[in-house]
Amino acid sequence: QVQLVESGGGLVQPGGSLRLSCAASGFSFSSYVMSWYRQAPGKERELLSQITTTNGYTYYADSVKGRFTISRDNAKNTLYLQMNSLKPEDTAVYYCNTRRGGMDYWGKGTLVTVSS
Repeated sequence: QVQLVESGGGLVQPGGSLRLSCAASGFSFSSYVMSWYRQAPGKERELLSQITTTNGYTYYADSVKGRFTISRDNAKNTLYLQMNSLKPEDTAVYYCNTRRGGMDYWGKGTLVTVSS
């Protein structure tokens, strides 16, 4: 069964950094595009970043471009999101995602709170 487990969230001050991880299992991780999404209270879940099966092509939403970096370690079946220059508006639950067999798979999320 596909399982995605996010970790690394927490409370940080504005301008700080966090590195999120997503441990994947139950599928051939290296064969699938992976994504990071986030959802803040009262808002739609938004796509933040995507990465191809290698650390080649990447996509970033305008809101995080230049501040966040997506990467993957296929040997460890792990997806990462390095978040720098964090802002209060980055406060949200962050989810990793993959699409397989026409279905979306999600982790349970990790909470990032940016506050002074």
